[in-house]
Amino acid sequence: MGQPGRVLPAVPVIMWFRRDLRLADQPALRAAVDRASATEGSVLPLFVLDPRLGSMSGQNRLAFLYRSLRSLQSDGVPLVVRLGEPERELPALAAELGASHVYATADFGVYGHDRDRRVGDALRRRGVAFEAVESNYVIPPGSVRKGDDTPFKVFTPYKRVWETLADGVRPSGRIDPHLVPWWRDTVSEEIPADPAGASGFLPEASETAAHERLRRFLAGPVDDYREARNIPGADATSRLSADLKYGLLHPRQILPSLHGRGAGADVFRSELCWREFYADVLWHRPETARRSLITAMDEIRVDEGPLADGRFDAWRLGRTGYPFIDAGMRQLLREGWMHNRVRMAAASFLVKDLHLDWRRGARWFMDQLVDGDLASNQHGWQWTAGTGTDASPYYRVFNPILQGKKFDPDGDYIRRYVPELGDVSNRFIHEPWLAPSTTAALFDTEVTGTIPSYPQPIVDHFAERLDALARYEEIRSADGSRIGDAR
Repeated sequence: MGQPGRVLPAVPVIMWFRRDLRLADQPALRAAVDRASATEGSVLPLFVLDPRLGSMSGQNRLAFLYRSLRSLQSDGVPLVVRLGEPERELPALAAELGASHVYATADFGVYGHDRDRRVGDALRRRGVAFEAVESNYVIPPGSVRKGDDTPFKVFTPYKRVWETLADGVRPSGRIDPHLVPWWRDTVSEEIPADPAGASGFLPEASETAAHERLRRFLAGPVDDYREARNIPGADATSRLSADLKYGLLHPRQILPSLHGRGAGADVFRSELCWREFYADVLWHRPETARRSLITAMDEIRVDEGPLADGRFDAWRLGRTGYPFIDAGMRQLLREGWMHNRVRMAAASFLVKDLHLDWRRGARWFMDQLVDGDLASNQHGWQWTAGTGTDASPYYRVFNPILQGKKFDPDGDYIRRYVPELGDVSNRFIHEPWLAPSTTAALFDTEVTGTIPSYPQPIVDHFAERLDALARYEEIRSADGSRIGDAR
């Protein structure tokens, strides 16, 4: 890699960091270092703050990103930050420095793939090579195919092939930043301060913290993951989703530790595979970021207007009157994260109890989630809404009361995020409207002190379930041939 302190030549290789903000198992950086070493050159580490991506990112994701960048700098990477459109910034910087190569981890996202095409074209016009190395996934989207070379539309057969391909994958070692011949003579923008509206409960954003979260998970919770992952009141999940989103950790670094660990580890490996399956679906069908995969489902009747808007606001603020749903939505507002079991219940409530378009809820989640990943978010919503591949049948409507009773039986999760219900007994914690008159004050419409009263249910779940099924029957009867076109 070269010796520290030696005089560097004038022409660096550019390493363009994106969703790979780490030093361990970093093939793109390794390729850049190898290129620099072969030519007795140096490596300029670059991050471009793309205003288009910034405008699409919620405050929690931006805060986590900025903290990850600062952590990378503190780990010994003299990161150069530029603000602007990458197709302008990369060619301009390469021309300024006389750089001949730009390296980056391949991006298979809808926006990222198109952006990289534009950047590559602009660089090549200037005689600069753009090399995209590997990906943020164990198996790059588009690589897992059927025998007839068509993409999978159902998870289980996809998983069988994915597991075969993933079995031999192993991570590479850590690059010592003190041994890299970094280029240090370029002016950098400051990494922005955290947005004012970001949650105060975001996880620590660093490669070291990501590995500590993984270590903690593997030390015990993974063994009970098969069942405990559904209990939102327990600390039983990995909490690695934001780390995977920004590449503080690569899934390739997790897989070897799961072999032979039992049923819990097998289920967690399946969750990693789901993440890659959804990325694969979005790669083949990029329009499904905004449209239903089962196109006929876009015709289902949804509610609009002031009443619908008011119900949406009650949902996003955790004021629906259904404690399990409200606890999840308030967790999202407070922490920028929500337990996956509650994500499914909250999504079902919006689509099938409030009869609102799934895209409306998906946009709100993407705006709030620190781990907001377009493929996982959009297709997770489509699974619940019954509009996507491998979808939960539309007639499966999550009961917001029974979900709470089953997965938060003592109301621990509810009381954590809905303090108004702190004194309600376990018997009524999931249906506080049935509580005796001594707790009737909970439902006053007045505001007492600084804590608003808890609302009555804004809809009758059982009536709305029947309405949801009737709306589904309308389109199924009209065009039943297309309802199953994603299977």
